[in-house]
Amino acid sequence: MGQSFYVYNDGDLKRKDNTLRFTSYEGEKRDIPIERIDDIYIMSEMSFNTTFLTYISQYGIPIHFFNYYNFYTGSFYPREQLLAGNMLVKQVEHYTDYTKRMVIAQKFIEAAADNIYRNLRYYNGRGKAVSQQMREIDSLRREIDRSNTIEELMGIEGNIRKSYYSAWNIIVDQEINFDKRVMHPPDNMINSLISFVNSLIYSKVLSEIYKTQLNPTISYLHEPGVRRFSLCLDISEVFKPLIGDRLIFSLLNRRQITEDSFTKELNFLHLKKESSRLIAQELEKSLKKTIMHKELGRQVSYQYLMRLEAYKLIKHLIGEKQYEGFKIWW
Repeated sequence: MGQSFYVYNDGDLKRKDNTLRFTSYEGEKRDIPIERIDDIYIMSEMSFNTTFLTYISQYGIPIHFFNYYNFYTGSFYPREQLLAGNMLVKQVEHYTDYTKRMVIAQKFIEAAADNIYRNLRYYNGRGKAVSQQMREIDSLRREIDRSNTIEELMGIEGNIRKSYYSAWNIIVDQEINFDKRVMHPPDNMINSLISFVNSLIYSKVLSEIYKTQLNPTISYLHEPGVRRFSLCLDISEVFKPLIGDRLIFSLLNRRQITEDSFTKELNFLHLKKESSRLIAQELEKSLKKTIMHKELGRQVSYQYLMRLEAYKLIKHLIGEKQYEGFKIWW
């Protein structure tokens, strides 16, 4: 597995032989062999030409773009090299057949709820009094199998997260005064932090889906729509508690991220560049962590778990094995 290439300073990207060269407007230069790059994250103003895009497309390297406020704005997604017509038909079939769609959607929320519960159990065992939220979530997740519509399922998921987020003021060793999740736009530093980390996870999932036969625009929990890869939203639900939330708790409790990490004059909407860079670095460290996979019998990274999730979904779609979302067992 290669590495992610983050660009934080304004400049340009171009090909130099078999190397990707970044040159900042201040004269900084960085060269990385193209074979070592999995995906590219543009966090600043950047210029490149079609020759460069053609070059990275040959290697199947997606580019993910973020604006000044660290909001994800889109991705350059090279032409799919693995797409198969029969897989596309299967994906559409499981979306248009509402019963089949519900089965997959419920599995996403079931895994997400289980992973949320595991996070709370972890902190409850370390002296954080979140047993009330654990009981509420345990009760709510029993309703998942009884849901009959996507809207009902999303309502259950919303209530689970509402209870979960109410525990964050207890888990986090800072005065965060976190009341509710607000996204468009985030209204405080915690919501800004969640939005940024979740968008990084979303783009990571997209990079992993690209390496499979799945079409990222056909989804089951989230409604497919224009200008988004909605299957990434589905799969991200499973991994946000394990990768995103645990990273946020760690950053806040080690005081690597505080109110000073944001531009206060912009209502904490804007992460300072050094803070954004720190979060990306810590995320990359988290994604390189490995666990002993129960079925494969070998160590796999957190990032590779995302691709395995896509493979499991493929097996479900072709009728080989029932999909079960990834659940933390440690």
